[in-house]
Formats: sequence, structure tokens, C-alpha cells
Amino acid sequence: MKRAELMKMSKKELKARISTLAKDAQDKSGEELTAIVNESNLIGEILDEIKAREDLQKAAQAVAVGPDVDPQEDGGEGKGNGEGSNAQAATKARAENGKAIKNGRVGRYMAHTLARGVRNTVSVTKEGSGIVLPRHASADISPTFNDVSSLIDRVKTVPLRGGESYQRPYVVSYGDGAGSTKEGADYNVSEPTFNYAEIVREKITAYAEEPEEMEKLPDADYDSIVEGSVTKAIRRYASRQILIGPGGTGKFRGIFHNPTEKKEQVIDPSTDITTITKINDDTLDEIIYSFGGDEEVEDVATLILNKKDLKKFAKLRDKQGRKVYTIKNNGNTGTIDEVPYIINSACAEIGETAGAYCMAYGPLSNYEVAIFSDIDAQKSTEYKFKQGQMAYRASVFMGGNVVAKNGFIRVKNPEATAE
Repeated sequence: MKRAELMKMSKKELKARISTLAKDAQDKSGEELTAIVNESNLIGEILDEIKAREDLQKAAQAVAVGPDVDPQEDGGEGKGNGEGSNAQAATKARAENGKAIKNGRVGRYMAHTLARGVRNTVSVTKEGSGIVLPRHASADISPTFNDVSSLIDRVKTVPLRGGESYQRPYVVSYGDGAGSTKEGADYNVSEPTFNYAEIVREKITAYAEEPEEMEKLPDADYDSIVEGSVTKAIRRYASRQILIGPGGTGKFRGIFHNPTEKKEQVIDPSTDITTITKINDDTLDEIIYSFGGDEEVEDVATLILNKKDLKKFAKLRDKQGRKVYTIKNNGNTGTIDEVPYIINSACAEIGETAGAYCMAYGPLSNYEVAIFSDIDAQKSTEYKFKQGQMAYRASVFMGGNVVAKNGFIRVKNPEATAE
């Protein structure tokens, strides 16, 4: 909704609108999610403006009526001198705080015990008006750019809680021994060949600290941002390892990984495309028609590439100045001439580093991620208690590997030539 429409709504309606947007955001991404965030921020600004006007009206009334009476200086007048008096309430509060601290809990004291006359008024906005206006803090925190590739969400995942490793059998070939046989002679042997893709678990961890002051800042939930960032860091790492995992003991085996043992090579390195040195008008065709078997062109495949190469596809023009490729962007994903793509910064750039892998093309279901545990996220206030630091950590056991013979075609920069 536009600002003009939102300005016509009541405070109750605006709050209900934010709740609706929060629910809608659960299954949205890319431009749709950005639009929801922008509208939520706009509603937050309007609510702040409403609050400012209300406080201004209260301040104006206070100037007209007279100064407020500090309830701490009111000796209970008008409220009696019994058990409900302010003096007895203050004594009881001090006793409860002392007991809480003694038992290792947090004791809280009102701000006016530190400075007299504390009010929700911190700045003058109109010179000579005699009215002090409040300063407000936003209730949310503006996010930065997305740094997690959606590749982690698109590959096949297998929950195996408590496991150590996982083997996925795959067909190497269906056999090609059928042929003519003389009567009474042995049948031609045409047995399928199988192999196994092994997935071992890797422990992935992330850690962060923040000063306790962050938790006490008003309104916005800084604490949840820090806690959530360690989980996001794990997702970013795993998304990159799907491509560049080095293999070996306790490591992801990425699409770009070439095991030393030939029997462990799910993708045959001899199938790599090494002839593409720059993006041109036949680059996409070269990749698409190089993938798959001899009898058909594969569909429902996805191109994984660097954002810089996507930019090269977008900037390519023919002799008449028209775009060669039709590109539709949707955040981290989109299509190039209706071929789905996913951006991942672990891909190198075409024409740059010699011998580096730049792209992969194939069905994303040909890569499996085995999840051997839930993400364990914890917060501790004890590790650096003396410094007033809060610590967050998160860990998970997971691994991955290509699980189909030549499940992806890979684009690789040519090796450097010796001079």
C-alpha cells in the first residue's frame, strides 16, 4: 500500500496491517519480500509520527496546566499512609532487587534513581515554542544485502539425525551389450553398472559476541539480529560448500570437487567445458547442449553462476543494439531465456582465474545435502560476565555430494599456458 492509503488508517488498523505483512513474508523472497519490508518500515514511520503528535499534545496540555508532580516526591498524599504508601513500595522494591542479585538474577532499578527529572523529552524542535518534543527510535532494524545463496534451499536435503555418514547408490551406465546372437550361442552381456556417492558429516560452527548494552537499547531487537546472524553464517558457508567443498574426511564434496580416486569421481572431469573464454551469443546454447546423454536434451536444469557473469549476459547486444538474452531477475534467482539460474559467489568469473570453475548446469536434485543434526543455537551471559559480554554460538552437522553420474556439466576457465 502507498503512504497516502496508510495515512488514512487508524493506529489499530496500522498495527493489524503489520501483523498481516509479517505473516505474508514467511513464504516470500526477492522483490516481494523487499516490498513487504519497505511497507512495514513506512508503517513504522507513520506510527512514530502519530506517537509524536500525541506526545506533543500531552506536552502542550502540561504547559497549560502546570508541572507534573513527581510521584517519588509525593509523600503519598491522596493515597493514604497505610501499606500502599510510596515509601513502603520503594522499600519492598529495593528488597526484591537485593534478593534477585543475591540469587544471581538481574536486578532492575528505575532510571530516575540515576538522574532527577528524567522524562521522555530530549530535544526541542521549534525554536521559542517552549515545548520539548520526544525523540523516537524505530521498532525494527533495516536489513543489509542478502549474502546467502538460495542454492542451499533448492538442492535435495535428507534428514539423518544422529548419523555419521550416508551412501547414495547411483547408476553409472545401463549397459550397452545388446546385439545379434546365433542360435544356441550365449546371450550378450548387458549388465547395468552401479556406484556409491558417499556423504560424510562436517561440523559447521559460528560464534558472535555483543555487549550487554545492545540488549538494553530501546525498541529494536538487536539481540535477535546477532543471534540470527550466526545461523545465517552457517547457511552461507554450506551454500558455498555445495560448489567448492574440498572433499576428504569430514568435509562437503562440492560440485567443483575432483577426487583423486577415479572411482570416487561422480562427475567425470573430461566432460568439463573449457572452451568458453567470454560470454557471447552462443554461450548458453553451448552449455545446454553439452549436458546430458546422447539421446535427449535435458530439461528442468538450473545454471549456477557468478553475478558478474550474469551481468555480462545482460549487457550483451547484437549488431542492432538489441539485448541478446532476455533476463528476468528475482533476487538471488531468475531466468536467462527461460533457463533458471541461481547466483552463488563461490563461482569464479569467466575469463579471469585460469583453471577455475565458473558455472555448473544441471538438475539441483542431483546434489544431496544430508543433515545429521538440528542447528543448535545457544546464548550465554556467563563466558565474559566480567566484561558484560553476551556470547552466541550455533553448530550443525551436515554434508553433501553429487549423487548422479555426471549430474552437472561444469564450465571451467582454460588452464594457463606455459610461456
